[in-house]
Amino acid sequence: MRKLIVLTAAAAALLVSACNTVEGLGRDVEAAGKAVTSTASDAKH
Repeated sequence: MRKLIVLTAAAAALLVSACNTVEGLGRDVEAAGKAVTSTASDAKH
C-alpha cells in the first residue's frame, strides 16, 4: 500500500510539472506570434 501511495504522489508531481511546462510553452509561442505580427506590420508600412 505504501508503494502505491508513493507512486501515485510521484505521478501527480510529474503531471503537475508537465502542465506548467505546456503552459510556459504556450506563452512562448504566443510571444513569438506577436513578434512576427509586429514585424510584418512594420514591414508593410
